[in-house]
Amino acid sequence: MEGQGERAYTRHYPPKIDIWKPPWVAAVPRIPTRNIGNLRSLPQPHGVPRVPPGGATRNGEPYFMGIPPHPEVQNMSQSIEVLNLRTQRDFQYVLKMESQMKGLKNKFRQIEDNHKTLLTKHFQDLKEKMDELQPLIPVLEQYKTDANLITQFKEEIRNLSAVLTGIQEEIGAYDFEDLHRRVLSLETRLRNCMTKLNATSPPESGMEHKVWYMDSYTNNKVVREYKSIQDFVSGAESRTYSLPFRWAGTSHVVYNGSLYYNKYQSNIIIKYSFDTGRILAQRSVEYAGFHNVYPYTWGGFSDIDLMADEMGLWAVYATNQNAGNIVISQLNADTLEVLKSWNTGYPKRSAGESFMICGTLYVTNSHLTGAKVYYSYSTKTSTYEYIDIPFHNQYFHISMLDYNARDRALYAWNNGHQVLFNVTLFHIIKTEDDA
Repeated sequence: MEGQGERAYTRHYPPKIDIWKPPWVAAVPRIPTRNIGNLRSLPQPHGVPRVPPGGATRNGEPYFMGIPPHPEVQNMSQSIEVLNLRTQRDFQYVLKMESQMKGLKNKFRQIEDNHKTLLTKHFQDLKEKMDELQPLIPVLEQYKTDANLITQFKEEIRNLSAVLTGIQEEIGAYDFEDLHRRVLSLETRLRNCMTKLNATSPPESGMEHKVWYMDSYTNNKVVREYKSIQDFVSGAESRTYSLPFRWAGTSHVVYNGSLYYNKYQSNIIIKYSFDTGRILAQRSVEYAGFHNVYPYTWGGFSDIDLMADEMGLWAVYATNQNAGNIVISQLNADTLEVLKSWNTGYPKRSAGESFMICGTLYVTNSHLTGAKVYYSYSTKTSTYEYIDIPFHNQYFHISMLDYNARDRALYAWNNGHQVLFNVTLFHIIKTEDDA
């Protein structure tokens, strides 16, 4: 039941057994047993968490920054409070009994000192005192039962606390408000990414099924085109293109009908149109290392890695100014101008390969067997984290790895084999203990 914005808890107890009580017992205030009222106004027992004064609230209600109280703990806490109040009432009875006992002791002393003067009145007084003490017997029995029950509750709370402590140790001491905020942020990022994926996919132009093949990582400028992946597998080439300059590395990308590649022995990026057979734009990436200065672990002139995702066109490279660590730059797809750059702390020479998904760069720690997706950097939040995603390197040597936003798949060149990996977006949140 609710009222005035507060909750009242109602607890039913077994029916009372009416016993006769002397007048002084009837004068003691009784504790209502039908409706306890708002137990949150009662003092909290030791060991039960509560919201500190001025603590955190959500929707006007207090909530816990740590592990929320177990419902069984709340119920036991309420029962203990009721037993505590009943014990206070019984304690008043015991005090009365103590007074009666003292009076009885004095009577016995009088009898002992002057047994010859015993009168009938003394015996009558003694009988009356005994009659007054008689109702206290069930009170004392109830007091004993309540004390045993409190001991039992304490033991149950102790056991439950041990279980909760074990759970907390298992998940780690963590700020749950911060965890909740990070989960909401992740959901928003993924939702925005999927919205962009559906909104920015280029219209169907007949090129969405084509495959382009560029043999070797240097000393070549011939691009072979296939109408479909099936034609590529069967070797049914549809046409070829002769580029004006040779390329370097294997990290090229076809984006919106144009080929973007790194010009051999330079840090220049070239945009080449398949429709016109001409260069549409070319631009130097300032300070970017080239010609095996900052390649991936396998070498192959893989200094500048061009890639595209739902957010646009990117270049991944390293510079002396960033101590050889990876730099991420978002490019204008028309002019190749650098729109914005992010300096990471991950050494490019220690990276096996990398790829972009929804504005986040993912880096593998090797190009050989046992490689893992080990590091990620979000350009949206300018934050990084170390992750541990197993990566199946079936043919032992990866020399190209790129994400296709249309297919939502990773394309890999693995020791002469072309391998596709379907991608499922997910995120790992680490606690402070795991960091």
